[in-house]
Amino acid sequence: MALPSYDLYDVRSLLSEEEQAVQDTVARFTNERVLPIIGEAFDEARFPRELIPEIAELGLLGSSLPEKYGCAGLNAVSYGLICQELERGDSGIRSFVSVQSSLCMYPIYAYGTEEQRMRWLPSMARGETIGCFGLTEPHGGSDPANMKTNARKDGGDWILNGSKMWITNGNVADIAIVWAQTDEGIQGFVVEKGMAGFAAQEIKHKMSLRASVTSALYFDNVRVPEANRLPNVKGLKGPLGCLTQARYGITWGPIGAAIACLEEVLGYTKERILFDRPVAATQSAQIKMAEMARRITLAQLLVVQLGRLKDAGKMQPAQVSLAKWNNCRMAIDIARECRDLLGGAGITTEHAAIRHALNLESVITYEGTETVHQLVIGRELTGINAF
Repeated sequence: MALPSYDLYDVRSLLSEEEQAVQDTVARFTNERVLPIIGEAFDEARFPRELIPEIAELGLLGSSLPEKYGCAGLNAVSYGLICQELERGDSGIRSFVSVQSSLCMYPIYAYGTEEQRMRWLPSMARGETIGCFGLTEPHGGSDPANMKTNARKDGGDWILNGSKMWITNGNVADIAIVWAQTDEGIQGFVVEKGMAGFAAQEIKHKMSLRASVTSALYFDNVRVPEANRLPNVKGLKGPLGCLTQARYGITWGPIGAAIACLEEVLGYTKERILFDRPVAATQSAQIKMAEMARRITLAQLLVVQLGRLKDAGKMQPAQVSLAKWNNCRMAIDIARECRDLLGGAGITTEHAAIRHALNLESVITYEGTETVHQLVIGRELTGINAF
């Protein structure tokens, strides 16, 4: 039996029956619910919030967390496959799930109390409480230690001041996981919508992740109770630990975008007739598409091994950096090449390539730019920090 064009090494055979079932379920959701509306949502710069209940019903929010909190308790490879299939639809949909799961539910689970877990995680798994993650600041970028947002103790509460930038889900979020400097180092706080002095402002005029909400957050003497402080971590290892979880999902997601572009261009080049033959019959087109298949195959094998390492408790941050660097670069190159093969038609959202290419400009940048991850690997090789 012929293998799919995006799976020439039968990587699917490396998956368990449960993992295959997860992939098939999310693929069906993407095909039936995301793809029919996502081009229009991108055009309109609209996040399709109507999909949230279905995403939650499928168990895709906090999917790797224990069932006692209303989550699916899936393994890391299954979570990766969720990210891959959602991003085959659009990076904005995967970003929503990634932020909710890895950047908001995970820190409550890993750094919070049992009371905090029971208070927030079940409603977040049901999609009733939406979260956002406040780490990046306007001046900070790749240097999160250069943090200006601060929190000071005031009796039994904390007074929070500062701002955060480029926050996915910011204007649809009910809670924000906010990291701030304190006298005892960087700490995390759960800031709730409606707290006096807390405001979110949506960022407009984006040319990337248009089907996603991106915001700036502002904190003006926001009074946060001690019960909302995440007590089990201090220092940068808290937010960086969250980013490692999210980056893991990002290593899988761009593969979905690349697959979407390749599958589309395969069909298009077989149907488009130029100089009395299909574009797919030309050597230049075949070489380009063969190169895409090679790079997708390598990326798939990379993430399956990364997922197995994660499930075994052996995954290291440098391994995540290597995969994020490789797979984001792979996907953005393929999206651009597919846009070229589509010719003039490739510049419209009637086709997926330009939308994925634009989205991947953000994905290759956020949660560690390509340069940052290259330097992480350089440090791993040499033992010398060049940041």
